Amino acid sequence: MSGQVVGRRVEELDTPALLVDLAKFERNVETMRRVIVAEAGVRWRPHTKGIKVPALARKLLDAGARGITCAKLGEAEVMAAAGITDILIANQVVGDEKMVRLAALRQRADPIVAVDSVAHIEALAGAGRRAGAPIRVVVEVNIAMNRAGVEPGGSVVTLARYVAERPELVLAGLMGWEGGRLASIADPGEKRQSIEAALGRLTASAELCRATGLTIGIVSCGGTGTYWISAFVPGVTEVQAGGGVFGDVHYRDDYGVDHPQALTILTTVASRPTPMRVVCDAGWKSMSIQPTMPVPLGLNPVRSLRVSAEHAAIELTEPSAAPRVGDRVEFVAGYCDSTLFLHDELYGVRDGRVEAVWPIAGRGKTR
Repeated sequence: MSGQVVGRRVEELDTPALLVDLAKFERNVETMRRVIVAEAGVRWRPHTKGIKVPALARKLLDAGARGITCAKLGEAEVMAAAGITDILIANQVVGDEKMVRLAALRQRADPIVAVDSVAHIEALAGAGRRAGAPIRVVVEVNIAMNRAGVEPGGSVVTLARYVAERPELVLAGLMGWEGGRLASIADPGEKRQSIEAALGRLTASAELCRATGLTIGIVSCGGTGTYWISAFVPGVTEVQAGGGVFGDVHYRDDYGVDHPQALTILTTVASRPTPMRVVCDAGWKSMSIQPTMPVPLGLNPVRSLRVSAEHAAIELTEPSAAPRVGDRVEFVAGYCDSTLFLHDELYGVRDGRVEAVWPIAGRGKTR
């Protein structure tokens, strides 16, 4: 199918279709690389939970990223199958079946796994024995999210030492996430202060570990909504921001990220029941409405947008004959993380034509 589509004009695609504007994507990649790698001088380990396409992850590595981050073991397996080996699983991996899979993954890649309890460490040690090779571990520290993670300070030292004492494991360092709540602070000064305070708890925990003789090579943090602050915090060694390579409404409106919006959904006008209403053939099965609604492009001022399972109903502010039934309407993705996994393939477009078609190989890899 991809061979039949490459080279065609975007307007010829069947819809709904998920598009990435490659020129905008490349611009965003360069912006993030410049800030994180060139200006801050730290490693870039972009999160691929919202990217899910190994070919795009490879583009980030070619641009200067030193490894990638995944949310789940299944995502890491997909990326390893594509030849990517330096993978942080920024989550706890739990369960006997997953330990078998992790051991198999270790034989073809060099993953890092997050822990926040002794139970995790014991299970990972067993996976290391099964693999016949040590597994790298980062201790997750709760610095802002109040989700997973051990509390900063002495508890981090205790758990890190327990990891270091296991011959089947390698203590790689610490990780934390300063969180969506801090990323959404509107006042720039307050946002910076809050993020620096949260990351100060992470870097101070790393220094406590080092003071006891533990080796902490990695201090990992940072997302798209915080990277231009997090990358410059002393003691941080790598930043996980990844979704910003697409840009979307959520990052722009909720986190203040001024990146070109590269990810869109192409739809067809299926109905014009009134001069004020435009009904398109894509609903929330094709474009996520959480946490932020998608935004239609190229229309007269829009009064409202209602999205149901299979339809998007746009109410215009004044009557209009355009667009007509069969015309195309493109929507900017509300949030890339909750949109990519709705589709089977991603169309890479440039100057109005399809340049590449990629299967979304990480789709459904929630285990």
